[in-house]
Amino acid sequence: MYFVGVDIAKSFHVASVIDSFGVVHLESFSFDNNHKGFSKFIDLISSFPKEELLIGLESTAHYGEVFAQFVFNLGFKVAIVNPLQTSAIRKAGIRKTKTDKVDSLIVAKALILDNFTLLEKKDIITLGLRSYARARRNLVTQRTKSKIQLVAYADQIFPELEGFFKNNLHINTAYQLLLNYTMPTEIAGLHLTKLTNLLKNASRGHFNKETAIALKELAKNSVGIYSPVLAMQVRMAIEQILFYDAQIEQIERECEILIKELNSVILTVPGISTNSASAIIGVIGDFNKFESSKQLVAFAGLDPVVYESGNFKAISTRMSKRGNSLLRQHLILTAHNVVRNNQVFKQYYDKKRAEGKNHYNALGHCATKLLRVIFKLVKENKTFTLHIIDEAQLDGLPETAKAAAAHTAKEQEKEGWIFTLD
Repeated sequence: MYFVGVDIAKSFHVASVIDSFGVVHLESFSFDNNHKGFSKFIDLISSFPKEELLIGLESTAHYGEVFAQFVFNLGFKVAIVNPLQTSAIRKAGIRKTKTDKVDSLIVAKALILDNFTLLEKKDIITLGLRSYARARRNLVTQRTKSKIQLVAYADQIFPELEGFFKNNLHINTAYQLLLNYTMPTEIAGLHLTKLTNLLKNASRGHFNKETAIALKELAKNSVGIYSPVLAMQVRMAIEQILFYDAQIEQIERECEILIKELNSVILTVPGISTNSASAIIGVIGDFNKFESSKQLVAFAGLDPVVYESGNFKAISTRMSKRGNSLLRQHLILTAHNVVRNNQVFKQYYDKKRAEGKNHYNALGHCATKLLRVIFKLVKENKTFTLHIIDEAQLDGLPETAKAAAAHTAKEQEKEGWIFTLD
């Protein structure tokens, strides 16, 4: 067996080849992070039997993802090495040396020691989901900024308009109105029939002639600033928002395709959308790298802060928020949906609220519970079947059916499906 250690960098990578006994068969060589460089790498390792090659690299940032997918798609076996393992091997040496050439050999030695995770097709999909999740969050952040700017511009040019639309300018009717007739003077001078048709079509019949009359009157008496410059900025902000909307929808469609290909058991939980499942799976990646759900909860930053000093031990502490913010955000948003779609989580939420916790605090507890359930689902490859047996639903059923339902509930509790997270 031959082990190819690759030290990943931004502009170029360094690789070397050793065998199972640690004998170097190919001295360290560098190749550029482009197609020409990758071709050079393939040419240099082509003298070794493909089925006896294992290519390894550290799981460092995003730099190695392109190279890993490139060689994986060519049919090579690819392994991801934990940087902690290579660091331990480096420290074990007599001389503490860190260079690109040495690091490639250290990665290869880590492969000999079986300190790696073999890359599979699902891992490639996961990398794609992670990239999509990050891209979507960036787009949502940019869209939010544009929405804030739009409100700021509209407050100057037509301050009464937001109240007219019940404090929400971010609806299609308001967008279409401001794109076509931005300033109050334009709306006030618009023919009533034309304004009525615009409002009716944009709102799909929700607004009518009476609404148009009220809007014209409001525009006629507006105290807004007459400014063509602000009017242009309003239109530009709306166009940006609509552009971001289209890009976000495109990403969500791609995520839906990938998540369906994975056929993950996470989607069996009522309330988890394909978008949230994509982000959760994409960020977590391989669940096997976590030995317990407690580690995964800490990775998400949902674990409580521990505060002790002398004889003092805090009874109530805040969420640590030291983990992955993208994962934590999606878990809390998803927990809200799950609470509305599953009676077990609804009861758990109500219990926390009854203990005096506010809405977001209770959702944080539900997100922790949800993550533990997800961990168990994925680890044991089980579909979500957790439910509460309502006594009213059992009325009229034969005794055998009642006994079977009670047995199911006891088995679920025995297997850990019902968690106590006090």
